Amino acid sequence: MTPPTAVQVALAATVRTLPRAPGLAYEPKFDGHRMVVLRTGEDVVLQARSGRVVTGAFPDLAAAARQLPAGTVLDGEVVVWHAGRTDFALVQRRAAAANAARAAVLAQSLPASYAAFDVLELAGVDVRGRPYERRRALLVDLLLPLGPPLQPVPMTTDPELARTWYETLPASGIEGLVVKRLDQPYPAGRRAWRKLRHTSVRDAAVIGYTGTARRPLALVLVLPGEEDEAPLVSSPLSAVLRTELAAAVAERDPGRAGGAGGGGDGGGATVTAIGLGEVPFRLLDPPLAAEVRHSSARHPPPEVLRLRTDL
Repeated sequence: MTPPTAVQVALAATVRTLPRAPGLAYEPKFDGHRMVVLRTGEDVVLQARSGRVVTGAFPDLAAAARQLPAGTVLDGEVVVWHAGRTDFALVQRRAAAANAARAAVLAQSLPASYAAFDVLELAGVDVRGRPYERRRALLVDLLLPLGPPLQPVPMTTDPELARTWYETLPASGIEGLVVKRLDQPYPAGRRAWRKLRHTSVRDAAVIGYTGTARRPLALVLVLPGEEDEAPLVSSPLSAVLRTELAAAVAERDPGRAGGAGGGGDGGGATVTAIGLGEVPFRLLDPPLAAEVRHSSARHPPPEVLRLRTDL
């Protein structure tokens, strides 16, 4: 089947304080992968924000989406829950499944959930031009009878409840809030929504490292919300973090850590690092998770605060 034309998704501009005004809606901002679900006439297509088709990596969600009426398009976030919180590294692991057999195994061991926050088409009718308040009602009516793993995100128009979410939900892996106008059409391709992140400290997926297995130098990271962008190289690791990472690599791949030269200085992949050009790195499969501090810009490199060995 030929994939449909990539859907242009709505984007959000960062704000530093909670917007308060009549006619606003507030939703939790999940720490996962942006995904558009397209229920076509005969099948289901799952698209990343870039338009890349990721249906094969999420067979569990594709199967669930077949319950939707033909001609339905949803916008939302795919997440994986672990130990009571969303785990971005596990979502990255699911998205990186290279073949159907591996994707099926991961769907059993790491089931995905889809947090839908908008409906763009419903049963062949384009509803992008309708107000968010109406689209939200259509979304809830559509998904509540189906139940997990397809679920509407929570929403409130009460700024005090939104503030409570903002202050308490980070422990569950929720990174902030998205704010929308109730009267707003779907703003495809524009930063017309607003997002308030809790802090600049976030969990990232560690897909590799530079240096050697015995002496890693920096992490190669994929940040939430930037999974379709090029990976980033972190700032140099502290001595403590280098030791922790070397131990984690040794546990996952003893042969690599114990080989001559500590695994060599290649990596089978390269990443472009700001100011350094193409840098070879070693892939980690499955990815690890790390807590990093970073700005909204790509300068300076993300600072690694700790490896998330608690996940």
